Amino acid sequence: MNTPLYLGATELEERSIRQIVSLAMDGPRAANSGHSGTAMALAPLGVALFGRVLRHDPVDPQWLDRDRFILSVGHASILQYGLAHTFGYDVTGDDLKAFRQPHSRTPGHPEVGVTPTVEVTTGPLGQGFANGVGMALAHRVLQQQYGSELVNHHTWVVVGDGCLQEGVSHEAASLAGQLELTGLTVIYDDNHITIDGPTELAFRDDTPMRFRSYGWNVVDLGEASNDLDALEKALIDSKASTRPTLLVLRTHIGYPASSMMDRREAHGSPFDAETIRATKELLGVSQEAFAVDLNIREEWLRNLDHRRSQREEWLTAVRAAGESGVTMLEQFENNGAIANDRPMVPFGAATPVATRKALQKVLDTISSGERGLVSGSADLTDNTGVILSGTGPQSAVQLDGQQVYYGIREFGMGAVMVGMALHGGIRPIGSTFFVFSDYVRPAIRLAALSHASVLFVFTHDSVGVGEDGPTHQPIEHLMSLRAMPNLHVVRPSDANETQRLAADLLRDPHMPPTALILSRQDMPVLADEMAEASQKNAPRGGYVVSEDSEALFTLVASGSEVGLTIEAAQRLRIDHKIATRVVALPCWACFENQPEAYRREVLRRSIPSVAIEAGSTLGWQRYVDEAIGVDSFGMSAPAAYVFDYFNISAAAVVTHVREKLGE
Repeated sequence: MNTPLYLGATELEERSIRQIVSLAMDGPRAANSGHSGTAMALAPLGVALFGRVLRHDPVDPQWLDRDRFILSVGHASILQYGLAHTFGYDVTGDDLKAFRQPHSRTPGHPEVGVTPTVEVTTGPLGQGFANGVGMALAHRVLQQQYGSELVNHHTWVVVGDGCLQEGVSHEAASLAGQLELTGLTVIYDDNHITIDGPTELAFRDDTPMRFRSYGWNVVDLGEASNDLDALEKALIDSKASTRPTLLVLRTHIGYPASSMMDRREAHGSPFDAETIRATKELLGVSQEAFAVDLNIREEWLRNLDHRRSQREEWLTAVRAAGESGVTMLEQFENNGAIANDRPMVPFGAATPVATRKALQKVLDTISSGERGLVSGSADLTDNTGVILSGTGPQSAVQLDGQQVYYGIREFGMGAVMVGMALHGGIRPIGSTFFVFSDYVRPAIRLAALSHASVLFVFTHDSVGVGEDGPTHQPIEHLMSLRAMPNLHVVRPSDANETQRLAADLLRDPHMPPTALILSRQDMPVLADEMAEASQKNAPRGGYVVSEDSEALFTLVASGSEVGLTIEAAQRLRIDHKIATRVVALPCWACFENQPEAYRREVLRRSIPSVAIEAGSTLGWQRYVDEAIGVDSFGMSAPAAYVFDYFNISAAAVVTHVREKLGE
């Protein structure tokens, strides 16, 4: 081997780093896409972390008290795959060769559930940073519940300039500082390069000062990126901090490829053959693409025996904890789902009730003592009905609080919740007004992609917001979220249906990522046979509210508009002798999961149909012939006036049906 390139590295570490740097060039070169330079520069950090500090065991990658590692700079995924292979995880040489190829276990950005060591799905910059805050918050809550003997790990996040420029990182960092989260270390890869060129083109922040203002412990490591002893000391010291820690590490993208170092081309362009040849010669490694030394894996597996003993000691502690240990394991296994099976007290049909108020009644009924629930809001807790009884605010003083006050930080709240859910043992609930789901959308998308059991609660669901006007009245939001794969968008028909569906979701260990869409205004409560139909079939996503064997028309709706279709059906029958049937579709995704025969029976497309919903009509053609809705922005006026102005009324449905039937 040539003269050591990495200070303080043992012979095994030196070989490991050189192998990972080589793979970081080979992967993008073979795929003709990818990011070599960042992975090359961070290889020493990765080896120092995985080899000297990280609490992990490649033999059991998912043991519950392992440290969590998040590569927020997900474009450098080849680094994580190289580390996983080198340290003995189930990532083979063939997996590395399939980098960025169809159906491989080494996709272009890390995806949770695909590759060992990947805790969250990263790529959209800054999201991984906020996920890390969520994981540290989940750790704090669980540690307070079960003690440090059972819950005592650390969260490590690697971020870059892009992560810290994105607004989500500002929000999450501010929240973490306010909470004084321990157990969180963020390593800032300060390489001064973005795709466009030097960061100075667009970025002049004093990052250390910014994080100090948030209340973080900030350590500037300077030019220590290739000094393993210095890296080890900083990493270990950060674990003792009583605040979240930012380690600022000046790196040189593309090191040690002299022709590419500190150049923007090293960020997102595969290296050419000559650069790779020269760099491998400097490294003293094989010129063969994807050459790996399997002895390195075997040596690390032996060297990590003491980490394995940490896992075994933890298992012993769990067994010794008796019932507490069993409860903790069940909480993880059930993803923080509610165990309380206390029945809901139904709302009476005489008094209209806003569905947001019904959600609060659900939490009042079944949340007390539920350790897995963590609920919060972006400064709208009272308005959105997400208050947990029997707990206090999460804070630097009340470490066991399960009520999170996120402040006006919707971007950060969403991503923090995804981190909590993927940590395990926690069922996060977070809320804001529906129109501000735009701010939460990146996290919703990653929750859906990750199958994270997060309950996003969005209230004030339509132009019924009224006087706040078009800036606060959601129009396209329902259809926008319904278009997202894996996401269940649930808009209940009344208060009792809200209770049924919300309780079912919170009790479901495998709850899909869900957006629960609730009304600001009071809504009629279904009665008699209609109420029975709702309770029986609403979980199927669609059901017949009222049926008539002589029906000439089907009226379809969701949410508050179900009440309008019921009123319209009554007027048509009494005033015009026209029989109709009413259908509610509270969850399109749930409905699509039903057998085709059931869906046909509910929709009965053999007769004409119309939908009414206080939002965009785009998409309704999937289920009905025509739709009444709002295809423009709203207006500032009392809610009743706005509904009438946009024809969101029973009268509009009656008129539509009569016209279509030639009356």
